[in-house]
Amino acid sequence: MERGRAKAHRPLPQEVRRAAVERGLAAYGRGAWYLAHEELEPAWMGTDDPAERALLSGLIKLAAAYVHAARGNPLGVRTNLRGARERLATAAATTATATSAASPARAIEWIDLPALLIGVDDRLARIEVLCAGSPDAAISDAGAAVPPHDVAGPVGRSRRAPVSIPLLPLPRRPT
Repeated sequence: MERGRAKAHRPLPQEVRRAAVERGLAAYGRGAWYLAHEELEPAWMGTDDPAERALLSGLIKLAAAYVHAARGNPLGVRTNLRGARERLATAAATTATATSAASPARAIEWIDLPALLIGVDDRLARIEVLCAGSPDAAISDAGAAVPPHDVAGPVGRSRRAPVSIPLLPLPRRPT
């Protein structure tokens, strides 16, 4: 049973999904995590391939974890890293069972899922330690500037100084 909000499948042509994914990955690479989340969501909703859906929802959750870090919400970081880990592991398992060369799961073979899972596990272990004591201990410099909209989302959300958690680059498979 899938957790979280159920979103309807809204089919998108592969080239439209691919463009959305590229925009989302570029935003993530720039540290514009809220924008990355927003760009990846139509691609996730636009595919019916289980491996691709799991990968994209995992990347959306990963971006959301950094949105919560930018907002100074360590518990939100932890929740979203847990969700990212679960979905990325599903993508890895689904991809591993796809044996056909024509399988739609091949669309996600650009990413090194085992390396990404190791990185998520590392960040999750760090935030678990921070949240085990006082979640406020995860907050970095109290004088830090509030991040811009494309990083932390719309103004009006509760924001404190950012949570200190290392950036997780998205590892690509060697070609």
